[in-house]
Amino acid sequence: MSISKLFRRKPLTTIVQEGGDGEHSGLNKVLTVKDLTFFGIAAIIGGGTFSAIGNACFSGGPGVVLLYVMCAIACGFTAMCYAEFASRVPVSGSAYTYAYVSFGEVFAWIIGWALLMEYSIGNIYIAFSWSGYFTNLLESFHLHLPQWLTINYRSAHAAFLTNKVGEGLSAWQNAPTIGNLKVIFDLPAILINILITYLVYKGTKESRNISNLMVYIKLVIIALVIVVGAFYIDIDNWTPFMPNGFKGVMGGVSAVFFAYIGFDAVSTLAEESKNPQRDLPRGMIYSLVVCTVVYIILALVITGMVSYTLLGVSDPLAEIFALKGVKWMLFIVSIAAVVAMTSVMLVFQMGQPRIWMTMSRDGLMPKRFSKIHPKYKTPGFATIVTGLVVGIPIFFTDENFVLDFTSIGTLFAFVLVCGGVLMLSPQSEAEIAERQTKGKFRIPYINSKFIFPAFLLVGALIIRYLFPTFFSDTFNFSDAAIATNITMVIFFVLCIVMSVLAFFKNLSLIPLLGLISCCYLLTGMAVSNWKWFGIWLIIGLGFYFLYGYHNSKLNKN
Repeated sequence: MSISKLFRRKPLTTIVQEGGDGEHSGLNKVLTVKDLTFFGIAAIIGGGTFSAIGNACFSGGPGVVLLYVMCAIACGFTAMCYAEFASRVPVSGSAYTYAYVSFGEVFAWIIGWALLMEYSIGNIYIAFSWSGYFTNLLESFHLHLPQWLTINYRSAHAAFLTNKVGEGLSAWQNAPTIGNLKVIFDLPAILINILITYLVYKGTKESRNISNLMVYIKLVIIALVIVVGAFYIDIDNWTPFMPNGFKGVMGGVSAVFFAYIGFDAVSTLAEESKNPQRDLPRGMIYSLVVCTVVYIILALVITGMVSYTLLGVSDPLAEIFALKGVKWMLFIVSIAAVVAMTSVMLVFQMGQPRIWMTMSRDGLMPKRFSKIHPKYKTPGFATIVTGLVVGIPIFFTDENFVLDFTSIGTLFAFVLVCGGVLMLSPQSEAEIAERQTKGKFRIPYINSKFIFPAFLLVGALIIRYLFPTFFSDTFNFSDAAIATNITMVIFFVLCIVMSVLAFFKNLSLIPLLGLISCCYLLTGMAVSNWKWFGIWLIIGLGFYFLYGYHNSKLNKN
């Protein structure tokens, strides 16, 4: 095996001819900038709004709004990097394709494997959350499902082992058995996955129309939640602002970042966009701005309505109105949650098959994954497999594991996208003028030679002033602290290295800030997250070396 072949890059001209020129794709080009913006909003406002926000507020208190701003800034820089790639490389595949152009094949495979965590595995969490709100909605109509059909096996078993009174223990005690096996599974989560898979299989136009309708509905209802909730705010609940310190705020990074996962899914729809080089960047950035404003206002409202200590639940928006006795809002919130999470699943379920389709074109996956349905013009086989990848784990996993697993994989992909823009070859003046003439997005170049080192120095002084023990605590390598501090030390080393490179290589400031901000968010991940992510990468590399490396089209050229 040749080491150089691991980093072989795919020529940009070849990538564009395979889909970006609009002639070789085989997919229906029906999406406008409005559709793409709505797909972005559909993907972002969902599980992070109606479920994960509760865990984030419980960990960080009202101060979690700072983390939302930090994540928004990181995602903003990353969105601009995605937009730069989308303008230069207007094809499906998202970060996978971008990595193939900038880093080479092995990194492209790693990104494609990580995106499987974002889209498919992320949808498992959404399916669980959707099931909870849907079950509550049924309850309001006096329709009751058996508890062993509304909870996952792992959660029910955990409740039994700890003898925790509630839905899990009741489900375990009352579930039917086959031999010695308890029959416990989340039926609504399974059914919504089947429905979404069928819809995505049928076509992009149908998915677009339903997604746009659901976006209108959930934005109106979220606005209602904010307006009604504002009348119940008690400003005393905002004190203390950071009850668990900044460490507590960062403890919610998985939940908060999960709220932003989805804007990059827009980039997977390049070959179904009418003008991808102009509309994809706008769709991503517009949706990110809208959703950031919504998240910050919503976090302030719910932490103002009740104490942050009451928000560590799976349905926080329903919980706050239940505590305030506003029963009519419970019904509305349940409807909004069901609609919002359905739209998220729709977008994620559209994204994954198109990544597999692109990987299959490159020979890194079997040919069937790139086969386009002759009638529906969708990657039919890849869509069905995605449905199975989401559906089967629903039987044996739970929400918390999936949440952490998804966030770290997505952040890793974002880091490589920002790094990839730094490695892109500069365009000629003629190419830049052509992009400007046609309204294509381009990241403005700002030389980071002096700005970035100065930014780090000022940042370190501010941290030293506000948190006097921060650096001494970080460089504490006692047995109790080393596991949590090692990632922060690595981050400091990265900042120094990038400062040196910025000074000598005149790196572009915006992608550099995107890279650093995403790496900082990675420091908030627990050691267990890194362990499972490492295992996931090892499994993925095993697939690559057994199949992709030998069947790559670049290997045959």
